[in-house]
Amino acid sequence: MEKWRIFLAALLAVVLAATLAATLAACGGGSSSTAVTGPTTSTPITQEPGAPALTGNTATDGYNWINYRRAQAGLATLTRNSQLDAAAQGHSDYQRLNRVITHEQTPGQPGFTGVALTNRLAAAGYALTGSYSAGEVISATTNTSGFYQAEELIAAIYHRFVIFEPVFKDIGTGAATITGSYTYFTADFAAVNSLSGLGAGRFVVYPINNQSNVPTNFFSDSESPDPVPNQNEVGYPVSVHADHGNTVVVKSFTVAPRGGMALSTRLLSAASGTSETSSAAAIVPLAPLLGATTYDVSFSGTIGGVDVTRNWSFSTK
Repeated sequence: MEKWRIFLAALLAVVLAATLAATLAACGGGSSSTAVTGPTTSTPITQEPGAPALTGNTATDGYNWINYRRAQAGLATLTRNSQLDAAAQGHSDYQRLNRVITHEQTPGQPGFTGVALTNRLAAAGYALTGSYSAGEVISATTNTSGFYQAEELIAAIYHRFVIFEPVFKDIGTGAATITGSYTYFTADFAAVNSLSGLGAGRFVVYPINNQSNVPTNFFSDSESPDPVPNQNEVGYPVSVHADHGNTVVVKSFTVAPRGGMALSTRLLSAASGTSETSSAAAIVPLAPLLGATTYDVSFSGTIGGVDVTRNWSFSTK
């Protein structure tokens, strides 16, 4: 059976998915600008009721925080896999040894384990066979907290598209620190022989309904590619996420302070040419949000051809 290939999410993260009829892949990129280099917001993490306990291990805490946010959004939590852990740790070590932020490794360099994500997963013993999905996000910040690293990646909207992909089943995380400099955090995601997620016409949103303590801002320049070119400090992104293969078509997507006018935003979607991911969409307010304010969101469009609408609210710190 003939296979075809498209590039989905250039540079910042790898998202690969395969079905019996197709192989879809994204470019992982290879320059030193292909990651979150934080801070992405000016707001520290609030330890919320029900949040996981901090262990002090960057990789473990990053894993726990990703699952915490996925569960809040209504997504399945991911199973930690030792082979994916090995691949993620190896890539964090490679970045530390070479002082580089990248999704691709160079043969012959210290710590080399494989050029691309698929090579590194294979080297770690995780076989991508049959129908599969895999992805990777990385960050490099001077904060060693795994909670902080994961939250930075979730704030970075193109990375959020990967982290909140519904079809993923397994995860591995790794971290490596240069004293007095960066901590390199890597999260690798995968699913093999089962790409079931939310189902046709279904989607999740973030921030979630009635979420509190949402950051007011996002520093767009901290992410590559830059989701809001020519502007750095903007408002916190608001997003919708469906299963890979279920295209999100936006008819209307607005956010407004309660009782106020809809904000000026930048739409990130495949149809608008501002995103390579067709199964998610987001709006980014073009100015920071107000603190201690309730915002109302309205979305209408289609998910995999099914008409959908949703209204929800969140409040800022």
